[in-house]
Amino acid sequence: MTTTRGEATVLDRRRLAAGAGWGALATVAMSVVMLAATATGISPMPKPIPAALVAHALGELPRPGMVALAAGSHLAYGAVAGTALAGLFRRVNLWTGAAYGAALWVLMGLVWLPVLGWGPFGTSVAAPIAVATLVLHLIYGIVLGGLLGRSAASGGAR
Repeated sequence: MTTTRGEATVLDRRRLAAGAGWGALATVAMSVVMLAATATGISPMPKPIPAALVAHALGELPRPGMVALAAGSHLAYGAVAGTALAGLFRRVNLWTGAAYGAALWVLMGLVWLPVLGWGPFGTSVAAPIAVATLVLHLIYGIVLGGLLGRSAASGGAR
């Protein structure tokens, strides 16, 4: 089956939109685990990383504003990352997603956590942050890879 350039553009837009939507949903899945770990006290992080980044960038804000900005920026970041995965790879599966999640973890560990002053992978604050954030990013990647792969297989994100 051949497609015209216009049809291919529509399919590419649908695929990128699916990546954004699934990326946001995968961020919700990862965030539920992160917030549950924070609420139960098992998280090694002093505060959720999105909230720490907002506080670092803007200073401490009233709680409603902090929660809204942290959640919004985290969802947006996850959506952009999902769009990037959809644009980079034609075929996505759980393994691709897991590898992508691990790559995003490396980016977070070598860029964002040092920006916060937590050191590479958060090791200046607590060594277990490295493992905890890896688990969270693998959850994100596996959920994203599974959803994007299924939507592509059913024709929704080709």
